[in-house]
Amino acid sequence: MDLRQLRHFVALADCRGFVRAADAVNLSQPAFSRSIQTLERDLDCALVERGSREFRLTGQGQLVLQHARRLLASSQTLHNELLQYNGLEGGELHFGSGPYPAQLLVPEALARFIHDHPLVLARFHLADWEQLGVWLKEQQIEFFVADSRYFKDDPRFHVQVLRPRRGRFFCRAGHPLLGRGPLKLADLLDYPISGTRIPPMIRKILARIQGEEDFITSVECAQFDAIRRVVMRSDAVGLATEEALSEWVACGEIALLSFVDIDTGDPELQLRYGIVSRAGATLTPAAQAMIETILSVDQQLLEKP
Repeated sequence: MDLRQLRHFVALADCRGFVRAADAVNLSQPAFSRSIQTLERDLDCALVERGSREFRLTGQGQLVLQHARRLLASSQTLHNELLQYNGLEGGELHFGSGPYPAQLLVPEALARFIHDHPLVLARFHLADWEQLGVWLKEQQIEFFVADSRYFKDDPRFHVQVLRPRRGRFFCRAGHPLLGRGPLKLADLLDYPISGTRIPPMIRKILARIQGEEDFITSVECAQFDAIRRVVMRSDAVGLATEEALSEWVACGEIALLSFVDIDTGDPELQLRYGIVSRAGATLTPAAQAMIETILSVDQQLLEKP
């Protein structure tokens, strides 16, 4: 077993097929198949259910995949730390972001980071807070920026708290709701809701206010721009942070909705931004520098008029 074989196996699991995986790692299919077979022989177990019509890993294959991701991540981290030992003169940085930090905070910080450290290859992965937590535990990313309330009290994670952000419902200019009087949250029952995955605690509060068993989104997507486009081209109502919406509100393309039964200043309804990393893990110099940049930009956005 070597790292090259593990890399091939991870590609096989991600591509869910030998042909696509062989192309992904620039090998011929026979050579790729031999690499997987050699790994199975060295580990003395079958990793793929070859009798199944659909691609499927065996139970042992799932276990090997978890360890393979960690071993490859550790190898990359070691490589990055050696490259960055005497300064940020190379290597890679892998981190994650939730949809709304990715709208303003993370791009602003990343622009400054690559200006200061142009030789570091930055890779940031976009997903909701739940998927980011999985990637962090699998060591595919060093840290992420997202709603951190579900990680703050978990001893497996270290959380650096950022400023909370207000969440707001929004709609397109000219939406039927804008011509009505004082609105209640129950008025949204007549319209589809579009947003990212809502944390269960916030969803429970919204459902109680609305008088329903649950608060359901009609369209759920981790891409904020996709949500915004759906809202601007339909009667759907979106849910995002004021910060993420500011550009389109300023030009009049989007309107913020207010409800008499919702206090937008309620701390329980705000997104609790935080920088989440693995407890006890040593971050690469690039990760440390990026985190410092995010903290600085977060403060500057607060002071910006």
